[in-house]
Amino acid sequence: MSVIVYGIKNCDTVQRALQALDAAGIAYQFHDFKKEGLDAATAQRWIDALGVDVVVNRKGTTWRKLDEPTRNGLTAASAAALLVREPSLVKRPVIVHRAGITIGFAKGDEAAVIDAVRAGAG
Repeated sequence: MSVIVYGIKNCDTVQRALQALDAAGIAYQFHDFKKEGLDAATAQRWIDALGVDVVVNRKGTTWRKLDEPTRNGLTAASAAALLVREPSLVKRPVIVHRAGITIGFAKGDEAAVIDAVRAGAG
């Protein structure tokens, strides 16, 4: 499978992305990291490729529930372990394809994301 979508099944943004991929005829494998977990090596690959600020969702409830020392001490070196423990902290969806990694599916960016995935799906 050349496209893997990581996310949480009941996340509205993930659902929109999956519907758009289906509508575009792009085959994918879905990995629900709430149920299937997230390993540190995968999280670290995302951080290395895109940076901790792109991968970690600092706007969600899970981030706000973290204690202040954890929030203030987050670095590229410590983030992977935190994401394994709290996968809800990952911005969603993460779409991995041959051309790279795309994170997020903001309204207005959907077509660009689908184009990027289509280019990397072959």
